[in-house]
Amino acid sequence: MARALHLLKGEDPALALATIAAQLRDHETVTVVLLHGAPAPALPAGVAVRRLSADLTHGQLLELIFASDRVIAW
Repeated sequence: MARALHLLKGEDPALALATIAAQLRDHETVTVVLLHGAPAPALPAGVAVRRLSADLTHGQLLELIFASDRVIAW
């Protein structure tokens, strides 16, 4: 199963949400990391959400990046 990591900065998440929904339909594991206080959009069920600095260190983010099959920054 492919693992996708999305890094959201807080701008318009419409395209990111469409991409995430498609990845879930393709049975990918999806994780979203909210960067620098970005608000959490309404995400589909099954998406793991992490916040940088709140519950995820920069080192842990780096580990997530290397463990992912695809990383998309929005």
